[in-house]
Amino acid sequence: MTSEVTVRWLGTNAWEVTGNGATVLVDPYVSRTYTGATVPGEFDPDTPITVDEGEVDKYVTAADSILITHAHFDHIADVPYVAEKTGATVLGTETHLNLLRAMDTPDAQLAQVGGGELYQFDGYTVEVFRSSHGVSGDHKTLLFPGTRPGAVPRRPERIKDLVEGGSLAYLVTFGETSLFFNGLPSFHEREVVGVQPTVLFMQGPNPNYPDYVERMLAATGYPPHIVPTHWDDYEKPLDEPAVDLFGAAALGELVAAASPDSEWVLLDHLESHTFGA
Repeated sequence: MTSEVTVRWLGTNAWEVTGNGATVLVDPYVSRTYTGATVPGEFDPDTPITVDEGEVDKYVTAADSILITHAHFDHIADVPYVAEKTGATVLGTETHLNLLRAMDTPDAQLAQVGGGELYQFDGYTVEVFRSSHGVSGDHKTLLFPGTRPGAVPRRPERIKDLVEGGSLAYLVTFGETSLFFNGLPSFHEREVVGVQPTVLFMQGPNPNYPDYVERMLAATGYPPHIVPTHWDDYEKPLDEPAVDLFGAAALGELVAAASPDSEWVLLDHLESHTFGA
C-alpha cells in the first residue's frame, strides 16, 4: 500500500484526495452560485439552491467517499448530484443526511456519523471528529443554525434552508500519510490533541477564537505540512485565480511564526500537490 497522496483544491472547502486507486472528496461544492455572501450588504438568504451540473461534470469525475463538514449551501448543495453520479459513500451527521435525503440523495449511500468513528475503506481509513462552526459578531452568531433530526424535512429550496446541522472534522489516512481536514475556524481542542497528521488543512484566524492558529498547531503536533482552505471568494469563477478574501496570507504569517519548520503549501484554484512521495 502506497503512502503517496495527491490533493487538488476545488475552491471553498472542496478537496479531491487521491491515493491507492481511491478518491475521497471533502465538501465537493463547485457550482459557486451567486448569493452576495462575499459582498458586504448583498447577501440574500432567499437565494434558490441551484446545481451547475456542467461545472460538476467538468471538475468531479469519481469518488469513493464524500466527507461532509457541515450542511451550509457552499458545502453540500452539489452533494446529491455528486453522490448519484459517483455512487460514493457519504459521511455526515443526522441533519446533513436528512437534508441530503430531502434533496433525493440515494439513501443506501448515506453513512451517519457523529464523531469518534474510525472506518476502514479500500486503501484508506477515515476517522471522524466533532467540530464547531465559526461564529461572528459580538453575540457570537452562527449562520443558519439548527438541526433536522428525525423525519426527513421538506425539500430545501433556498440557501437558508440548509442549516449548519453540526460540524465535523476528518482524518484521512493512506498508509503513512494522514490528512486532517478542519475546514472551520474552530475546533474541539481536547479531542484533537495528539492527532499529529502529516498534513493539516485549516482556515485563517477568526477574532472570536483566541489564539486559534497557535492552539491548533500545538494540538496537532506542528504538522510537517499546512494547507490553507476556504480562503477564496467562493462566488468568483473556479477557473480564475483565487481571491484571498478570508485570510490565507494572514494565516501564512501566523504559521511561519508559530511553526517555522512546517511547509506552507498554498494552492490556487484547481492546483494539485502530492504528499508522501
